[in-house]
Amino acid sequence: RVTRAELFTRSGPVSGGAFEELLARRAAREPVAYILGRRAFRRLSLAVDPRVLIPRPETELLVEVGLGLDRAARVADLGTGSGAVALALKDERPDLELTGIDVSADALTVARANAERLGLEARFLCGDLLVGGPYDAVLANLPYVAQGDPLPPEVSLYEPREALFAGPEGLDVIRRLVGRLDGVRVVALEVGAGQAPAVAALLGDRYTRLQVLRDLAGHERVMVARR
Repeated sequence: RVTRAELFTRSGPVSGGAFEELLARRAAREPVAYILGRRAFRRLSLAVDPRVLIPRPETELLVEVGLGLDRAARVADLGTGSGAVALALKDERPDLELTGIDVSADALTVARANAERLGLEARFLCGDLLVGGPYDAVLANLPYVAQGDPLPPEVSLYEPREALFAGPEGLDVIRRLVGRLDGVRVVALEVGAGQAPAVAALLGDRYTRLQVLRDLAGHERVMVARR
């Protein structure tokens, strides 16, 4: 069997048996990121495995919001998973005070290992939504897939379900978060297709300035709310 380290360090060709193993894993629709054990995100190469959701390019929009925050802002990265958002921000805005939060202790093991390997300082906490505050800003990639929505096998068979599904409309977790945002000045929430209007309605009573950011495919992907 070929190890992940060998995939990155060996200079010669992969042996026939090892290559066939990789092909078989991919034929079974295992995501390439899990096969390689790595995923690029912003300027970082993050270790990933089935304990964490694979970081997507559209999630980089949350980092873009974070780059515009005030100096030394206290920032919570909710649903941190591999630590992608928190660590990318620490890499590009070292003045920010970053806390990655996840309900999964297994995911936080991956996040902490990424932070140590990359030499980036961030705090990681296990808890339900906002713990360890107060925070000036919340950047959240919470579960937002509606129960029963079809997903490709790469997602449905391999990625952690608790990081994906959130009730019949996909909004159960976001609804709970909105009720806990007292004192938070900036909120950025990654949302699914068609969810932006409903999320805007949830935030409208608490925030006066709302903005929707579109991903590279033109889909409404991140709802930003500011006081």
